[in-house]
Amino acid sequence: MTRGHLGGPSRRGQVPGFEVMEVVARVAQLRAEGHDVVSLCVGEPLAGAPAPVRQAMARAMDGADLGYSASLGMMPLREKLAEHYGARYGLAVDASRVAITTGSSGAFLLAFLSCFDAGDRVALARPGYPAYANILRSLDLQVVELDVTVPDETGRVTYQLTTQMLDAVQEQAPLAGLVVASPANPTGTMLTADEMESLAAWCREHGVRLVSDEIYHGITADGTMGECAWRHDTSALVVSSFSKYWGMTGWRLGWLLMPEDLQTSIDALSSNLALCAPVPAQLAALEAFGDDVHSWARAAVRQYDVARDVVQRTAHDLGWELAPANGAFYVYADISSSLRPSEDSRAWCTSLLEEARVAITPGWDFDRVHGGSTVRLSLAVGPEQVAEAMTRLRSWLAGR
Repeated sequence: MTRGHLGGPSRRGQVPGFEVMEVVARVAQLRAEGHDVVSLCVGEPLAGAPAPVRQAMARAMDGADLGYSASLGMMPLREKLAEHYGARYGLAVDASRVAITTGSSGAFLLAFLSCFDAGDRVALARPGYPAYANILRSLDLQVVELDVTVPDETGRVTYQLTTQMLDAVQEQAPLAGLVVASPANPTGTMLTADEMESLAAWCREHGVRLVSDEIYHGITADGTMGECAWRHDTSALVVSSFSKYWGMTGWRLGWLLMPEDLQTSIDALSSNLALCAPVPAQLAALEAFGDDVHSWARAAVRQYDVARDVVQRTAHDLGWELAPANGAFYVYADISSSLRPSEDSRAWCTSLLEEARVAITPGWDFDRVHGGSTVRLSLAVGPEQVAEAMTRLRSWLAGR
């Protein structure tokens, strides 16, 4: 049966929104009313972009050519990124294989459109960043969610995908793709080099396209950038962004490392869907790779580590169970011990915001099965704000 004229929204467009944005809207409303709200709900670095990038933007706005760039981005920026992979990862990346995108969101859209057809099955972890599944479903792809909170044969919960999980779903029907994230949102867990190699080898063996979300690279407890999928397989698609490590969230600038066989398709898709990424942001990002900026970013990462310690101490006292985070700037917690009977994480977070003026994201965004007992806390606002939030949280729980 076909849909007639003005038949309402398409089936593909009926995906859930990002619940955290509803929390953000309520925070803005409360602040407009004069309330002092501490928000740990958004993954947005408080410091914003580094000074050299801001200064470059000011220069760009004062006379630079701000017309369209090439659809895959300005070659000087693509070359800078290629150099970045050499300097920070020890990887040889040709600039022609780098596509500049409108944030990582634009990179995911190009990646999924370039290598998957409607009806293909794509696996990903649950809990995970909700946009993966929502973009895939909007493209008429089948999402295979794998519960990574299930203990493995040793009794350990990794919060990351394993080849054993993939074997189980591959037996049901072939997969076309696999999306992994390291460091992951919301858990902050990371894949080791051996684990990434194992997943990449599994994908090669089964003809599955690997898509690796690396937007939190550099935000790691061990001081490394993180494990790049291209160290193990250059047929993978690598998605990254200037939003997190560089604090450039609203600048809407990301990139994609393209497999050779997908370059023509990604170029054509990019020129049709976006023409190009924002040119002022591209010009400013040329200044993002100096040692001074790297030092600035590492200092910010150390502050996230301090904030994480504050949350972990509070969580331990409250009896919460935490994902073993060693990257990104989140803490993902099972708060079952703090919930009232018949109360889920959404109701709990609503009460916390309205009564104690602390904003935390309920787990439903990241896990539509078990999210009723989990929350995600963002550390991006820094240790002082996080400490204030934990003080208010303790007081609020004590008075319930």
